[in-house]
Amino acid sequence: MALADGSLWADFCDDLKLAGEQVLAADIPVDELTRVEGYRYLTRLLRLSLEKHLEFGDPDFPQFYSLSHETAKIGNDNPDNYYLNCAIDGSREYRITGNRGSVAYLSIETKAGSFAGGGEMAPTGHVNVDDLLVAANGDFELMVSARRQRGNWLPMTAESDNILVRQTFRERFSEQRAMLRIDCIGGGRIGKLDPDSFARQLSQVVPFVAGTAGLFRQWMARFSSHVNELPPNDQQMCRRAGGDPDIHYHNSRWKLEQDEVLLIEFTPPAVCRAWNFQLSNHWMESLDYRYHRICVNDHTAHPEADGSVRIVVSHRDAAEAGMAIRRFPNWLGTAGHCNGAMLLRYVGASDYPPVHTRVMRLEQLLRATPEGPV
Repeated sequence: MALADGSLWADFCDDLKLAGEQVLAADIPVDELTRVEGYRYLTRLLRLSLEKHLEFGDPDFPQFYSLSHETAKIGNDNPDNYYLNCAIDGSREYRITGNRGSVAYLSIETKAGSFAGGGEMAPTGHVNVDDLLVAANGDFELMVSARRQRGNWLPMTAESDNILVRQTFRERFSEQRAMLRIDCIGGGRIGKLDPDSFARQLSQVVPFVAGTAGLFRQWMARFSSHVNELPPNDQQMCRRAGGDPDIHYHNSRWKLEQDEVLLIEFTPPAVCRAWNFQLSNHWMESLDYRYHRICVNDHTAHPEADGSVRIVVSHRDAAEAGMAIRRFPNWLGTAGHCNGAMLLRYVGASDYPPVHTRVMRLEQLLRATPEGPV
């Protein structure tokens, strides 16, 4: 068989080599940082795909793991989120138990499909914490099945094959995230490593890598029509790619010269559970929020007197900005990047006000009066 004679492994390596051609494609910026991050991106996707398909791919014995986190990222991952994923089988039934923690927003969704081969993560069921009966101490139980059930129930279909959990923090490093466990009701018996199953799982690894990189490369090409602007996304496109139906997305691209800043101004919706704005690189990976201030949310932002929000994106980080921080406290740095992706998202919003953007010279911004218009 292909596994025994080594041809399966050879094919795996050949396909992975071909995936690397995306980094050198004509539509990719030629700066050195974008290129090196592209190759790092592929290694990160490979790491995630190996976990998804080999280590956590058994729907009879599901476990939660993270398919996007501080050192491996997909599709404008939210720096204010903690993501969990899980393999399921639409013909089975599952029980999720846990505690909601202190997060501002918690949603749990069933999905069908992945980004392999340019595919989609079609939504098949969705609940957020407001939909659930939760004990006073935060404990809850949630049934997951295609068959309607009483009490807390997350729908799925025969095609459902994965779960995506979003936990949104106001302050990521000071809040208690939800603790979740999932069990397959009537799960089978864990057996030894099966050659045929391993061969099938290994054959799925590189298509996920290439498909994920290819999908968001297409998105960035699409966003080239509105660089340094933040129009609303095609919301259905976002949902087909795993987006949350409670979230309204403004995805775009940014590009700045060293002496330029991007000024973003908007008035948050009258009713909005949460919002945040973030900067990402060209591969739609959030910039490294462990070491740089690259995002702001409804809790950390400093609003203007009229309730509007003014965000400054600059090549200077907050420490270099000096006195300007006092006048423009929502100051974000580009962490050494000259271009990339950006995203403004509203969670549970009642309306979607327009977002105004302007590219300015840094000196022009600093000459503006605190009270007057910029």
